Amino acid sequence: MVPSGDSQLGRVRRAGQRRFGLASPARSFLIWLTLWLLPICLPAAQETSEWEIESLDDEGHVSWSPDTGLVEASNGVLVKYRDPAYGQAALQADRITLNRLTGRIVAEGRITLQRDDQAWRGEYLEYNFHTDRMEVTNFRTGKSPFFAAGDSVIGSRELGYRAMENYVTTDDVKNPRFRIRARSLKVVPGKHLIARNATVRMGKIPIFYYPWLKIGLDNPRRRWAVTPGYRSRDGAYLLTSYDFLSRSNLTAKLNLDYRSRRGFGGGPELQYDLGPYGSGEFDSYYLHDELPERFSRGRKLDADRYRLRLRHLAEVRTNLLARVTVDRRSDELILRDFFESEHRFAPQPRSFLEIEKLGANYSLSLIAQPRLHYYYERVERLPELRLSAFPQQVASLPFYYESESSAGYLGRKFATADAVDYRAVRTDTWHQLTLPRTAFGWLNVNPRAGGRYTYYSATHGNSLRRQDRTVFNTGLEMNFKATRTYPVLTNRFWGLNGLRHIVKPSLNYVYVPEPSALPPVLPQFDSEIPHLRQLPLLYPEYNAIDSVTSRNVVRWGVTHRLLTKRPDTGNVEVYLDWKLFADWRLNPEREEPGLGDLNSELSWRPRSWVSLDSYLRYLPDDGEFRLADHRLTLLSNDRWSLALGHLFLRDEPEYWGLGNNLIYSSLYYRFNENWGTRISHQFEAKDGTLEEQSYTLYRDFRSWTGALSFRVRDERVLPQDYTLALVFSLKAFPRYNLGEDTVRHSMLYTR
Repeated sequence: MVPSGDSQLGRVRRAGQRRFGLASPARSFLIWLTLWLLPICLPAAQETSEWEIESLDDEGHVSWSPDTGLVEASNGVLVKYRDPAYGQAALQADRITLNRLTGRIVAEGRITLQRDDQAWRGEYLEYNFHTDRMEVTNFRTGKSPFFAAGDSVIGSRELGYRAMENYVTTDDVKNPRFRIRARSLKVVPGKHLIARNATVRMGKIPIFYYPWLKIGLDNPRRRWAVTPGYRSRDGAYLLTSYDFLSRSNLTAKLNLDYRSRRGFGGGPELQYDLGPYGSGEFDSYYLHDELPERFSRGRKLDADRYRLRLRHLAEVRTNLLARVTVDRRSDELILRDFFESEHRFAPQPRSFLEIEKLGANYSLSLIAQPRLHYYYERVERLPELRLSAFPQQVASLPFYYESESSAGYLGRKFATADAVDYRAVRTDTWHQLTLPRTAFGWLNVNPRAGGRYTYYSATHGNSLRRQDRTVFNTGLEMNFKATRTYPVLTNRFWGLNGLRHIVKPSLNYVYVPEPSALPPVLPQFDSEIPHLRQLPLLYPEYNAIDSVTSRNVVRWGVTHRLLTKRPDTGNVEVYLDWKLFADWRLNPEREEPGLGDLNSELSWRPRSWVSLDSYLRYLPDDGEFRLADHRLTLLSNDRWSLALGHLFLRDEPEYWGLGNNLIYSSLYYRFNENWGTRISHQFEAKDGTLEEQSYTLYRDFRSWTGALSFRVRDERVLPQDYTLALVFSLKAFPRYNLGEDTVRHSMLYTR
């Protein structure tokens, strides 16, 4: 019985050998026959490895010695190796000498070695396929995002590789512009690399020196982030951050800033993962402000300014979550002064503890929410328990049941000294039954009836007495859909390729008789807050528990939706979505119109690169717009984009305060592959003030990008604020997510 070649010598294959002077088919047959019969003459060795050797040139030469196990090849050769214990590798070179028994190979000339997911290139290589030990000269290697090159390297995958006179870069090209040049380098694949006597260079210019530098490869992150600039209120500044720890369960960054008019500031940021005990983040920042010129409610800010924030989320057990957030600030302006981007999206801090249990048809949560800052108005919950039952069928009956209940010790604390804080115990429970049906096969009808009971203890802090309030609610919702298709309606300019029109009229009637106790005699913890969008009518979406009063309202509306098949992709997409609705008050309150605001919400996508979004609130009795918000976006290609917007808000001092007539724009244009610009403006037409203008010039340096930004802000009561900032970012470790600096362009100027 002849043993298989896979378990002995394996296979050695080449293309186009002319050594024997035979035609190509005859040569191939003779080589394969020899290799298959060769194991008969060899000692029986227990070997599971598999070899393939292929000549890459017609003049190539492959020879082997059965006695020594040596294989020699020249004029271009490819060697493939597979082994269950060590994996697989492939090597290409001009000349090789291979000992198939020991796995050692010597290769010369244009060498490329691919082992698993990492490639090595060089001119001379000694390598062992069994142990993965190598010696290579004039080498290049890499695994994204890091690449290295140098004179020589020696080592193995398990023990690590040591290189001399080398550099590390994130630019996968032969001559990178950004590199870290080091006298010696040690690389432990998948773990870290250590460089000694390292110099960071941009082109030929050295910009930073490290006596010792360690970079993690298991979870690499950007190391240094530096933003130099100038701001009129801060002076010259340098914002820096350094990621000094990067592990799978813990990352740490140190922020260190200097502002010539403000002084030094900084603090650490941590992100951690405790496994079964949850994960979270901790941020801190401290600054001894040398120029605290801003005033808060008549007092000067303290020089010692800080912010501390902790966020933690833990899954205690299946569907049992615990969340905690602590946000502590020295004053209400620290974010506005030093964290502008965060201030624009979340100006007020919120600290709370929440434990939530999720069931198949219910949720149970315990919330504790204290007030940590006296200069913010806050409703404290110390604590509050909430139980929500999701809509669910009652046994086999056609009825559906839902409810929401809460009980807690609440307190309302004001930010002004002329208002008196108060607190009380409140328990509230609401239950409702619905009967969804379909009439005539097309009309959806959903009657509902529910009730609410709320208990208030005697209020501490004011003279409100103990109260019991009961509220009954009922109503009816009706809607239906009608569709029509226009398959021949096409228009290339307007992006139409057939059209389907879906119209959905709706009517929602809400009746709530007068409660047993009205809002003026109740402590207002969860009260109705003015909002730019129309408030919901139904419970529990309408959650202003303490502002519940009588209602006899019909909200009517109609939704139009147009669908078309895009000619370029063939996908069916929403072409236009338009919602129109208004409230008809059957028993209007004093000074309240019978017909409420007419609301229009429009989203139009005529082409894949054009979008128009609009929201309007119109007062029929006054014949005026209460709110108008429009935004047009043009994104023709990756070369340019344009966004235009207008926000009009009518003056209503007793409702939401003074209004706006704001016009804003943003234009991005890419001149070529290396240069681009972005221009943004914000103009208040109400008083003719150009509130903000921003100009950014982008430069692509192949392995990294740069942005030079200039901004002017006019805050009216303060001197104009000028800012000039320079931001650099490595492409391998971008500082911002894709498009983030477009949405939050203030990130280019401040932390």
